[in-house]
Amino acid sequence: MSYLDNIRTFVRVYDLGSMSAAGRDLRISPAVTSARISQLEQHLNVRLFQRTTRSLTPTEQGRAFYGGACAVLEAVEHAEAQVSSITENPKGVLHIAAPLGVGRRLIAPLVPEFAEAYPLIDIRLRLTDRNVDLTAEGLDVAFFLGQPEDSTLRIRNIADCKRVVCAAPEYVAARGMPDSGEALVRDKHNCLNLRYPGAPEFQWRLQTANGTQRFRVSGRFESDDGDVLTDWALSGQGVILKPVFEVVDHLNSGALVPVAVETPPEDIQMAFLYTHRRHQDPKTRLFMEFMIDRLGATMRRMEKEAKV
Repeated sequence: MSYLDNIRTFVRVYDLGSMSAAGRDLRISPAVTSARISQLEQHLNVRLFQRTTRSLTPTEQGRAFYGGACAVLEAVEHAEAQVSSITENPKGVLHIAAPLGVGRRLIAPLVPEFAEAYPLIDIRLRLTDRNVDLTAEGLDVAFFLGQPEDSTLRIRNIADCKRVVCAAPEYVAARGMPDSGEALVRDKHNCLNLRYPGAPEFQWRLQTANGTQRFRVSGRFESDDGDVLTDWALSGQGVILKPVFEVVDHLNSGALVPVAVETPPEDIQMAFLYTHRRHQDPKTRLFMEFMIDRLGATMRRMEKEAKV
């Protein structure tokens, strides 16, 4: 095992707070993870973590070593990026995160084409509807819908996504057609919302005659998976607010119909989030350029086709 591999493993264990989680992230066994940490401790002649059966915490020496270890890895990544820029043949692993709907419908279908164009770049795509911590989770870039709260991250816009408030015809038949955001709140419609740790309060931003307003909607069902919300809406359980590209097929088939049409939702920004140190990474730049070129055209086509 190389000294650099041991340092890389130490940083992931430190970031994730778990040997097993770091092993899964690095695709190595728990035994290999533990062995690498032990080798590093023997080399440094210090204990980097205090271990119990239930917890793992860095020692004072571990905390001191972490900053330098991160600097070493960043220096290596920068050197590799310089070589990739010269050879115009970038290589390495890209760790990417995306919301479930974006990832399944837009990103995943494009990955094989990108991989064919750049065969030395490996893709690790993580799909989740919760907010991600790029640094702690070792991500190179994340797709994001809306406005991020972390102002230290770099943002690169991809496209503005049209959205729609919709429900199944069965729901409308049972509860009536809400014509506006006011009706959604006043008549206590079952609005299906995305909820995860740290999620903002449920306020749908809808456009009215007096400008954009926030409507504090509520409902009986919540989930941290946006596709579950869509499934509930399709079964007649409530109203959803979705980017058009996520529900275009259901709108065109009539399985979902637009509601609250007098107060349509604002468009939402789709963007890349990445840290400052990833800005000069050739493989990250190539991936972003590739996706910007493909995604803008794809979403415009879907929105043009949608019956809204």
